[in-house]
Amino acid sequence: MSASASGHTAHFPRKAMLPLVVGAVGVVFGDIGTSPLYAMKEAFSAEYGIPLSQASVLGLLSLIVWAMFWVVTMKYLIVMMRADNNGEGGILALLALALREVHREPRLKWTIISIGILGAAMFYGDSMITPAVTVLSAVEGLSVATPTFTPYVVPIVIGIITGLFVIQRHGTARMGALFGPVTILWFLAIAAAGIPHIARNPAVLEALNPAHAVTFFELYPTKGFFVLGAVFLALTGGEALYADMGHFGKKPIRIGWFCLVLPALMLNYFGQAAFVLANPAGVKNPFYLMLPEWALLPMVGLATCAAVIASQAVISGAFSVTRQAILLGYVPRLKIEHTSTKEIGQIYVPFVNWLLFVAVVLLVLGFQTSDNLASAYGLAVAATMVIECLLAWVVARRIWKWPTWMVAIVVGSMLVVDLVFLASNATKIHNGGWFPLVVGLIFFTLLITWRRGKHIMAVRLAEQGIPLKPFLDSLRASPPTKVEGTAIFMTSNTTSVPHALLHNLKHNRVLHDKTVFLTIVTHDVPVVPWEDRVQYERLGEGFYRLEAWYGFKEQPDIDEILNSCRVRYGLGFDLMDTSFFLSRETVIPSELPGMAQWRDHLFAWMTRNATRATDFFNIPANRVVELGTHIEI
Repeated sequence: MSASASGHTAHFPRKAMLPLVVGAVGVVFGDIGTSPLYAMKEAFSAEYGIPLSQASVLGLLSLIVWAMFWVVTMKYLIVMMRADNNGEGGILALLALALREVHREPRLKWTIISIGILGAAMFYGDSMITPAVTVLSAVEGLSVATPTFTPYVVPIVIGIITGLFVIQRHGTARMGALFGPVTILWFLAIAAAGIPHIARNPAVLEALNPAHAVTFFELYPTKGFFVLGAVFLALTGGEALYADMGHFGKKPIRIGWFCLVLPALMLNYFGQAAFVLANPAGVKNPFYLMLPEWALLPMVGLATCAAVIASQAVISGAFSVTRQAILLGYVPRLKIEHTSTKEIGQIYVPFVNWLLFVAVVLLVLGFQTSDNLASAYGLAVAATMVIECLLAWVVARRIWKWPTWMVAIVVGSMLVVDLVFLASNATKIHNGGWFPLVVGLIFFTLLITWRRGKHIMAVRLAEQGIPLKPFLDSLRASPPTKVEGTAIFMTSNTTSVPHALLHNLKHNRVLHDKTVFLTIVTHDVPVVPWEDRVQYERLGEGFYRLEAWYGFKEQPDIDEILNSCRVRYGLGFDLMDTSFFLSRETVIPSELPGMAQWRDHLFAWMTRNATRATDFFNIPANRVVELGTHIEI
């Protein structure tokens, strides 16, 4: 099966476009939609020392406008959405796409894998920071309403975050139905908040001229570079447009952006600029202070809802990335619960959920305010954007076959802009930017160690293994005793005898009437068509080989595999007469060449704590026989 032929391209009927647009607004734009809460405020913080004047306000506003146009509209909506893996986007889908044409170049392949894994690792840092900074910035509006609330901001935020993570195990389908309408109301509200101030000072519209951005850098060359880290906060969440492409399709996301989200964001940013020019003291929190007094508390409530929705999107994204990483072989098997009987994409990963919860609570307690957290926020997203550009460079050259000059102009120009933003955010490492770097380094070490350890373990097993064909020939020459029933041996190597079978023969000296070698293969596409799910081969003498093909967005399931065998090939498996034989490998760290010893011990620890195959593949526990084997790495 070719990778390209095995996937699917999403086609959405015209009558379904409106619900898709509403859904996209609710899920895709929640993160970037809450940026007005803190972006302008952060740009004029005392840390940067930018004096408040007409030139500085118009300059910063022009930078926000054109950065949004270049990074969000040009990069993601026009260029990156071309890099779809059978309709799917996101860092791991892009990684799988980039790896398609480099199989014969091991060094390049390993470099691309390392870059992609680093991008996925940085995403987890983003998933921790987003709930903390968005909910904090929303609830801080209570302090604007009255200083009496100031001591209660952090406890309220922790309460909201606790509730958000607790409900994950129950699924978010009902809550998700409200996301679109609430987020649409949010965008209409922030647009309405900005319009009166623009009407009072229409001169702010001059910021549409990029010359004001140039003038800003002429006036403040050094400070201007540092403040780009704050400007970048207006773009955080832009990468979600590409990551969520598979859920809604390109067209609904583009319609939502151009028809509602972009105009609403622009009106609010221009309104904030007009307000601070008329009321310089309001720069300490222009989003809330520009509101009329009667609208302040309702807007705090709406902003909190928008922040929860933005947080929900990254939490769900972390679950999805984890499942994709497991199936692609970058993460150990973890327990995955399906929270919907209708949508396979609605999942809950308990380990990831509570890890994120602890990290988010510690971030809120440690940083206390959204201003402090803003320094940490941009670095994780900027690093992810740079990595996506590097992978897109490979895709443009190897998959799209663009000439080098075209790749350099299109992707290279995007990469330069992303690198500038990354460099600016890197100057804030001492102010909190260290956090996503530490998180990214930890996750990168775990993921790259698991990937390398699995490769070494496969080599060791192959060295100890027996080729399948000579083994079957020897059984024909002197067949062992056979018993009634079916034995299914799960194996990742289709050319060697499963170790569980060798152990079974050694200790029990019998074979079953039917012996099936089952291999589950994850392809570099989101979804494998049902008709391609199971590949069957009769090996003779009661032996069969089955390959079950899945995409990286799908969850392998034994019941589905056996049902496919029954429907397509007439192979009936009576579960009461079927036993599943699995090898339970115990990894023994050694001084053999491969990885450093500390990584050997780390890999051994990860294998011990991985979810058992019986649970992950939904195999009936009372039909399983596990046979242990020791592997030195």
